[in-house]
Amino acid sequence: MKSIFERVSIRQYTEQPVEQEKIIRILQAAMQAPSAGNQQPWEFYVVTNPSMIQELAESSPYAGCAANASVLIVPVYRTKNLVFPEYAQIDLSIAQEHMWLEANELGLGGVWLGIAPLQERMDAVKKIMNLPDDVEAFSIFALGYPAETRVQEKRFDETRIHYVK
Repeated sequence: MKSIFERVSIRQYTEQPVEQEKIIRILQAAMQAPSAGNQQPWEFYVVTNPSMIQELAESSPYAGCAANASVLIVPVYRTKNLVFPEYAQIDLSIAQEHMWLEANELGLGGVWLGIAPLQERMDAVKKIMNLPDDVEAFSIFALGYPAETRVQEKRFDETRIHYVK
């Protein structure tokens, strides 16, 4: 639970490569996410190719910080044979959060770069990566060893809690 209260968006990374074991651990955490009807619509593309990282960093006006990450993880969701297709993006949101918390736990930094639900961004990532027709790009998760230190802001606000009795 510590990572929930420590996790921050990290947009600057050192040049130290992320170890394969840590990438696998992050993806294991992602795949432990619950999903509607246990449909598990996710697939994950691990991008380490520098030219593709650069292209993906240019796929959205807010993805520029991905250019200096040593790894990008691009979660996608299948569009066929799903029990509840309308929940696929929610399922991927939970998996994405699991990835982020595990990255923090492993001493890594990351930032969730939103792609879905904006179709033009989803299409741009799909084209760059030459993804199959039956998947949709969900996000870009830039990942690496942090080159910046930030403290998470306190967000708890008791005035936003309403008890219904």
